[in-house]
Amino acid sequence: MLLQRLSLCAGLPLGPRTRSTFICPRLAKPLTQGKWDWQTCIHSHTHTHACIQYSRLHQRLRITCILSVSLARANGNSYAHRGELRQAKRIVVKLGSAVVTRGDECGLALGRLASVVEQVAMLQNQGREMMIVTSGAVAFGKQRLRHEILLSQSVRQALHSGQNQLKDMSVPVLEARACAAAGQSGLMALYEAMFTQYSTCTAQVLVTNLDFHDDQKRQNLNSTLQELLRMNIVPIINTNDAVVPPPEPNSDLQGVNVISIKDNDSLAARLAVEMKADLLIALSDVEGLYDSPPGSDDAKLIDIFYPGDQQSITYGTKSRVGLGGMEAKVKAALWALQGGTSVVIANGTHPKVTGHVITDIVEGKKVGTFFSEVKPAGPTVEQQTEMARNSGRTLAALHPDQRGAIICHLADLLVEKKEEILAANKTDMDLAANAALLNRLSLSPAKLNSLAIGLRQIALASQDSVGRVLRRTRVAHNLELEQITVPIGVLLVIFEARPDCLPQVSALAIASGNALLAKGGKEAANTNRVLHELTQEALDIHGVKEAVQLVSTREEVEDLCRLDKMIDLIIPRGSSALVRNIQRAAKSIPVLGHSEGICHIYVDSEAAIDKVIKIVRDSKCDYPAACNAMETLLVHRDILRTTLFDQIIDMLRTERVKIHAGPRFASYLTFSPSEVKSLRTEYGDLECCIEVVDSMQEAIDHIHRYGSSHTDVIVTENEDTAEQFLQQLDSACVFWNASSRFADGYRFGLGAEVGISTARIHARGPVGLEGLLTTKWVLRGDGHTAADFSEHGTLKYLHENLPVTQPQPRQMTAQRED
Repeated sequence: MLLQRLSLCAGLPLGPRTRSTFICPRLAKPLTQGKWDWQTCIHSHTHTHACIQYSRLHQRLRITCILSVSLARANGNSYAHRGELRQAKRIVVKLGSAVVTRGDECGLALGRLASVVEQVAMLQNQGREMMIVTSGAVAFGKQRLRHEILLSQSVRQALHSGQNQLKDMSVPVLEARACAAAGQSGLMALYEAMFTQYSTCTAQVLVTNLDFHDDQKRQNLNSTLQELLRMNIVPIINTNDAVVPPPEPNSDLQGVNVISIKDNDSLAARLAVEMKADLLIALSDVEGLYDSPPGSDDAKLIDIFYPGDQQSITYGTKSRVGLGGMEAKVKAALWALQGGTSVVIANGTHPKVTGHVITDIVEGKKVGTFFSEVKPAGPTVEQQTEMARNSGRTLAALHPDQRGAIICHLADLLVEKKEEILAANKTDMDLAANAALLNRLSLSPAKLNSLAIGLRQIALASQDSVGRVLRRTRVAHNLELEQITVPIGVLLVIFEARPDCLPQVSALAIASGNALLAKGGKEAANTNRVLHELTQEALDIHGVKEAVQLVSTREEVEDLCRLDKMIDLIIPRGSSALVRNIQRAAKSIPVLGHSEGICHIYVDSEAAIDKVIKIVRDSKCDYPAACNAMETLLVHRDILRTTLFDQIIDMLRTERVKIHAGPRFASYLTFSPSEVKSLRTEYGDLECCIEVVDSMQEAIDHIHRYGSSHTDVIVTENEDTAEQFLQQLDSACVFWNASSRFADGYRFGLGAEVGISTARIHARGPVGLEGLLTTKWVLRGDGHTAADFSEHGTLKYLHENLPVTQPQPRQMTAQRED
């Protein structure tokens, strides 16, 4: 491993079979790989300098490498945030009995064990120091002893009683210590065989409580483990269950220096503190720590647990196997945390996450329960979501005039507090890294005035949004059914460095009665903070301040996408990479948006020259980075080598558009432009692809194959051809003789938009206020039952469609403020 680290520092390739000899300048003797006595080479400075002679394939290269000190905690304190777990250098992985053993408690769960080994080996090969505290010896021994007993019984009974009594054999109750004695060697052999597949060496260490309470034994244990880690060996530690005495009933975790090793939870905690580990990962058969017993109706998984919170939780029963329950795990975790080791308790048995639970934890992802001594000042994102949902329900129940008043008040605040907004915006701009970022971040008095005008338009459009009757049906006499519009629920809108997005999206959420979680880019943190404060000030006039929440914690986007029980819809606004990442991460939450904007313009053989030039120029050159800009120009074969085609090329060259030739177009040219690498490319710049097709139908087939279902255009004077194109093409926006740049909520008259969707369900195309609503059915009866309409019932279905009349404005529930 040291060789690997040094080769990385020097930028040299290192194959898996490399064998090298080092000459240590402090020892003046050759050392083979894995035998370097690094402790004797440490200088007294902050960094360690080593001159190493590296030989491979008869070539000698001299490397001077600077090795940084460990990434571990600076002052022996545990990590305060999950994101810091990426820095963990020395890690203890505790495998509970429920993780290691099968459901029948006889034998090992080999699939889960193999997955754990793979993750530990991967982290070890990254340069971390891994230790495993494992259960499983008793289960493995029980399996072996049962097999031996059954085999022995079957032989004896076959000799004395005949085969007819084999089925009556029973296995006696096996003593745990005997099972442990029989299983320890087999368990270790299994670990060794598995780790060998990853070229990782292991060593077995059996301990008892006395090894920690006797100073000399504890020092010997520490020295042994340090030596194993130094040699890049993974220690496999377990209690010596063959000789260990029963735990003392009154012995518990007390203080920093006293711990009773009565189960593997306390063993892992004591070992982690003794070895000054950065992280302890305790894998069990539950997702983590709950505020009440898992399985109960109100049980909620605790993301971060603080030492002062243990009085607020209720413990359930312990797992099906093992000695320690969740209470023992929490006590052990708090003891380790007090000793300076960070702790995460997570599920190691779930088939969907077992294969990456350990690596996910080390990467700082929100998995299991993280123990931290540092309690954040503000609420967690789960608490923010809960507050937003509760306040959002009140917001949806307000009178439309009240929601409109909130939006208008926010518009007024944007103008009144513009100096405060612009001052915060200047702070963000001063920290901006490049000119492109400055353009996205920049706010101005004119832009704020424009935002205010847009918000007032949204307020006006919101009057008949929530509660609008879409359909009325008289099912039977005195039984009427209505379909009405309602909010979706809780929206998560993720946007990059565009602070003007926050008031727009907030206004749309308020108008549609939705709660909102807004996650803005860190580049606009100061501007977003001020804008959010103004939004909550506007919401507070009707007591719904918490309906819009700004997520400014250290939550990763991927973690937010896992809140499938709290968030109803995710709307990403940003780069295609951002959208794709969110679509991959949000496996259980619908995502409204598009990952690519590969827009096509098809120039038909009957197209008018003046329209073609105008439409192509505007679609490509007006704003090349927009998602509705043209990326591929399809031309009918008949217009090649015509005046029309020459004018198109001349215009693109004048506008400095780089042309990439499609395969068919390139075949027509002697000296063609650079041939396109992929026909499915979103350039986002003054570049485009030109390809040739034989017909309108071939153009449709090309778009279906290489397009992104965003916006596609036909330019032709033939109405029949145009109508076929409009009907057959399956894109969110399909235009005839119009620029692709019209695919925009403002140009559609929708006011502000939250994005453009290429999804096949819910909203498609530019999504404004209407796209943030769904429907529910309301049935008003007079004691009706389904039996009334059965074969022997007295009522018949009418299913008569009634005229849609909107309900009269309800009496306001709060005093309106002008």
